[in-house]
Amino acid sequence: MIFERIAPEQHDTLDGVPEPSETSRLIGHAQTAGMLATAYRAGKLPHALILAGPHGIGKATLAFHLAHHLLRHPDFAAAPEALAVPDPASSLFRQIATGAHPSVLHLTRPANDKTKSFKTVLTVDEIRKVSRFLSMTSHDGSYRVVIVDPADDMNTNAANALLKNLEEPPARTLFILIVHAPGSLLPTIRSRCQMVRLTPLAPDELMGVLEGIEPLPPVDPAARAALAGRAGGSARNAILLTQYGGLEIAGALDALVAAQKPDIAAAHRLAEAVAGRDQAIQFDIFNR
Repeated sequence: MIFERIAPEQHDTLDGVPEPSETSRLIGHAQTAGMLATAYRAGKLPHALILAGPHGIGKATLAFHLAHHLLRHPDFAAAPEALAVPDPASSLFRQIATGAHPSVLHLTRPANDKTKSFKTVLTVDEIRKVSRFLSMTSHDGSYRVVIVDPADDMNTNAANALLKNLEEPPARTLFILIVHAPGSLLPTIRSRCQMVRLTPLAPDELMGVLEGIEPLPPVDPAARAALAGRAGGSARNAILLTQYGGLEIAGALDALVAAQKPDIAAAHRLAEAVAGRDQAIQFDIFNR
């Protein structure tokens, strides 16, 4: 099946891989998803959450699934005990995925018109969109959800602007901060949010993510185990390793380190494989 992207491109978009907003399956984190659904049903969902954990384990996907759940079930008392599974054919799913739903604001690094790429930080101008977003009346009285993805990328001015919004949020508003390193946030922001720590994916969950993405994961059990070991529970890492020659890069690096004497020719081949202008992802894999 050919993948058709409907979500806006982001600074960390990977070819052929759905963005979190257009991912209809949530793999892993069942206990956390159940806890959030239960809190909402009981009317005890906090006004701000920090979803913390390593890169690429599904934090943003969980955030969008929670947003979908709140909008699909605006009456919390009648909401189901498990997060609703999005239907990719529904208008609600497509509105959220394309960034067109009036009750969901997704903030991430903005485009840089000068460089034709993306800015290196989440700017204060982006965070200022929150005030305008919250000043508008919810179109059907349902929740409004602000997803900051990732909050680690905010510069100081952006963080201070967000803090003002967190101090006095309107009713039926949920802030979800996607965070890779909670220590990078202002303590005053952390104190106003409920911290939810997500764990890396199990090997079978990793393979479940990869099964829907080309190229498919290796069939050989030993190769799968090696891939899972190198990915460290991160689906993004696993995708990079399979799609961008990451396993080969890691293997070549291991061989160089383990060699009894320097293999200059192999070192040059590895350098050529990761140092080209269009090989930023391969270079990042090499560094990690």
